[in-house]
Amino acid sequence: MVQDFGKGIRIVELKKNESLPKQRYHYVTSGYYDLVIHRESEGWKAELVLRSLEKPWEKDFESQFFEEYVEEPKVFAAELGGEPVGWIELGYHKWNNRMRVWELLVKEEFRGRGIGRLLIECAVRLAKERGARMLVLETQSCNVPAIGFYLKLGFELVGFDSTAYSNDDAQKREVRLELGLRLLSILESDNR
Repeated sequence: MVQDFGKGIRIVELKKNESLPKQRYHYVTSGYYDLVIHRESEGWKAELVLRSLEKPWEKDFESQFFEEYVEEPKVFAAELGGEPVGWIELGYHKWNNRMRVWELLVKEEFRGRGIGRLLIECAVRLAKERGARMLVLETQSCNVPAIGFYLKLGFELVGFDSTAYSNDDAQKREVRLELGLRLLSILESDNR
């Protein structure tokens, strides 16, 4: 699958047997969403409050496409003038009829040009073609730039895990956030 978006941007599907290098992720954040959970007599109250950091954090990590845990993986590259500048990896979960964004990366020097939006739009289109009810993804409470990007695209908070990476995620200000974009209404989803 190749889609041309003008301005030299094309979305190209990559195959598992292609030699794909590990992807390096880097971002800078000046804030985090602080998770505060209060147990009350009638249940719990959870709050995510945006707070500033004393000095910006730089985060770096690596990832690989087509990992074994990704169900029905599909990987796409955004090419600008023939050069790959962004990638997205998707996987379909049959058991709950959701498409998951496993990886989304745009090279730093190409961020802010609409490439991430095109990759998410590609994911939405594929999820709808598959009949998925939601597009979901994971990010961390300290990745404020990514959270802002996803919220602008219509994603909403659908869950969190305060111990996904370690027992001290909340103290480390790195809580796993699940964001989702509803693709089907409740009625459409119930009729499938």
